[in-house]
Amino acid sequence: MVAKAGRSKDGATIYDVAKHAGVGSMTVSRVINGGHRVSPEMMARVQASIKALNYTPNLAARSTRSGQTPIRVGVLYSNPSAAYLNEVMLGGLQESTRQGSQFVLETCDGLASQRAAVKRLLQSGVDAILLPPPLCDNKATVDLIAAESVIPLAFATARPNPAVSSVRIDDFAGALAMTRRLIDLGHTDIGFIKGDPQHTPTELRLEGFLQAMADAGLKVRPDRLAEGKFTYRSGLAAARRLLQREDRPTAIFASNDDMAAAAMAVAHGLHLDVPKDLSICGFDDTPVATIIWPQLTTVHQPVVAMGSAAVAILCDLVRAQRTGLKPQPVQKLMEFKLVERDSTAAPPPLRREKKRRTSPSP
Repeated sequence: MVAKAGRSKDGATIYDVAKHAGVGSMTVSRVINGGHRVSPEMMARVQASIKALNYTPNLAARSTRSGQTPIRVGVLYSNPSAAYLNEVMLGGLQESTRQGSQFVLETCDGLASQRAAVKRLLQSGVDAILLPPPLCDNKATVDLIAAESVIPLAFATARPNPAVSSVRIDDFAGALAMTRRLIDLGHTDIGFIKGDPQHTPTELRLEGFLQAMADAGLKVRPDRLAEGKFTYRSGLAAARRLLQREDRPTAIFASNDDMAAAAMAVAHGLHLDVPKDLSICGFDDTPVATIIWPQLTTVHQPVVAMGSAAVAILCDLVRAQRTGLKPQPVQKLMEFKLVERDSTAAPPPLRREKKRRTSPSP
């Protein structure tokens, strides 16, 4: 597939880019079409020239000229967190625009609905299907897609299948790091709100929390673990169970930002000052983290970049498949980082001193 040798809106052509980068026009075309058989150094040089000349390839015209149909990427979703899903979609749509591919969306609810939605996507002629959580952990759905020779990609799955491409972060390490930060602040009594049990990151985030507590020699009481579903509503119920008691924890770590925001609302309703009376932190760093008050300390998961990377991987695999090659699964692990904002601080001095006095001697 050769990029159209037209002019960008600012007048630059593919030949101008080639001349500027000191390469042939075919090399520029390969970079535009995914970078196949182009060295990283050459790709960087061409991309710099594209940026310098403000060159924008005519992707739609390129598909028509080459006779190739655009790549169709289906997205099957049932994620309960609208904020998280919006971030996935934003990254995916941005990359679809760059790739000249088409984005086809289907929603479902329950196993029967999943099968029907997969069939609709297949009938629409998609080349690949992106599965955000929790569907990425449903083996039956992944197997159904793969059986139809359509390329699946599991998005944000915690335990990837080596036969299926995936984009993810290390959820265990993220929860471990956040819990250690709370402990460093002086918290020894931390409540934890779990996520959807059908989603594998739920288990790994809990394991990371428990490991950090154990490493610090701290026991976790059963009543400090509250069930959630990654939804705001489930976060409300979980936070009430943790906070409507005299011996409430000094901090709450929620498995995602929606539930952390719910915990914040419950704390405000109980006239607790966050973070003076109670520290709260979340996971994902979705937009809700910065629109609530106080702004939320959280684990940043680069969801937009992950959505973009997922679509780029799928497009590369489809192109390989169209040339007769057998697509090889890609496992991409992306970096997380702690983002400390105003919702966490040291525990209240009086409660910290009381816990110190009542703690058993070593």
